[in-house]
Amino acid sequence: MLAIELVAALVAGAITILKARTSTRVEIEASIRLAQLFVTEALQLVPADAPPQQTLASLPLQLRFLRHVRISVLDAAGAPVAQAASTTGLDASAKSERAPAPAWFKALIAPSIERHVVAVTARGRQIGSVVIASEPNDEIAEVWENTIALAWVALAVSAAVIGALYFLFGRALAPLRGLTRGLTDLEHRRYTVRLPAPKTREFVALATRFNALAHALEAARAENVRLGRRLITAQDDERRHTAIELHDEVGPSLFGLRAIATSIKGVADKAADELRDMLAERARDMLTIIEHLQVINRALLNRLRPMALGHVPLGELVSQIIRDRAREHPQIDFSFTAAALPRSYGDTVDLTLYRCVQESLTNAIRHAQAKHVAVRLGEGRSADNGERRVELTIDDDGCGIAADAPRGFGLTGMQERVKVLGGDFAVGPHESGGTRVHVAISIDGRQRSEAGGLP
Repeated sequence: MLAIELVAALVAGAITILKARTSTRVEIEASIRLAQLFVTEALQLVPADAPPQQTLASLPLQLRFLRHVRISVLDAAGAPVAQAASTTGLDASAKSERAPAPAWFKALIAPSIERHVVAVTARGRQIGSVVIASEPNDEIAEVWENTIALAWVALAVSAAVIGALYFLFGRALAPLRGLTRGLTDLEHRRYTVRLPAPKTREFVALATRFNALAHALEAARAENVRLGRRLITAQDDERRHTAIELHDEVGPSLFGLRAIATSIKGVADKAADELRDMLAERARDMLTIIEHLQVINRALLNRLRPMALGHVPLGELVSQIIRDRAREHPQIDFSFTAAALPRSYGDTVDLTLYRCVQESLTNAIRHAQAKHVAVRLGEGRSADNGERRVELTIDDDGCGIAADAPRGFGLTGMQERVKVLGGDFAVGPHESGGTRVHVAISIDGRQRSEAGGLP
């Protein structure tokens, strides 16, 4: 709008200057012709027997009301007898009150100076001359005043029009601003946003379609979260069953084999020398293999599912893994802070939080070269919609991680698991140095029911 007003002002200014230049030229030409006529008539009115000096001196008084011209009376020798300004009398007072136009405006408006000479004769001989020269300054000053007045009027009208349009369009386009904010909310995955019904009929359909889209996205997100939780739950159930099989079947079998190998070793110790040495060596080999299989079995059990999960409160479960890491790496200072937490949020959420702590501690120990690792677990509320959620934060003072650094399988697995549960996962450099991992998972009614009626 301002650009249009500026272009219109430039066009109007150019047209005004062209018109003013034409009108000034016409006005000056008319004044010159009128001055010539007045001079001729004034000379005819002078008595024939009047002295030459009196005739020349009386001419300026007779021509004192002529405008836009400067009249000079010269004697026969070319010396000035008297000189009348282009404006005298009433016009002189007007000229004294009118401010002169700027030089640049004069240069655009002013026509070329015209000069005419009228001879004054008496008794057949020339006694002097009257020089008529154009004087456009007062006309240019008048045009300048008119232009300034019109410019102020145009500026006031334009300001009023812009203000009215701004008010009217602001009210008419207010639904578009609401739509912009709504689209921003959708971009940030806040699908609960809804647009109020606008007063403008043309925008009602747009708001209705937007609300329908937001509702569909919200439903799709809820369905994706539900399916993701079912998938994670199915995976966890399969891991749990596999862990039970390893614990209940493979573990006792290995224990039985260890007992048999130990018995064989005891029998070998009582046998003959040659047979004893051979049997003892074979028994030792069997015990070594069995011990190795037992270590692998325990590791698989822990990777598939912590055996304490579901039997030990979440806070104690996380505290236990931190104590284990502190015992294994005494050169690193570990700290754990947990707010008042329920016993469990359900196996799926508890296992997700446990895996995030496990992977984050492993990364801090292996890659960050950290001296201190702080783990915080508690509840908070989302800044977007006030939704209650459980939050996990792991900070270390290690070498840090670049924001654009590629993520390994561990971080990717954590992020995917948290996202499937509808949570937020973030990892990046900490403001005071090192690395921060932040996990937030919403606490809904289903999770609470899975947890067994938690408060």
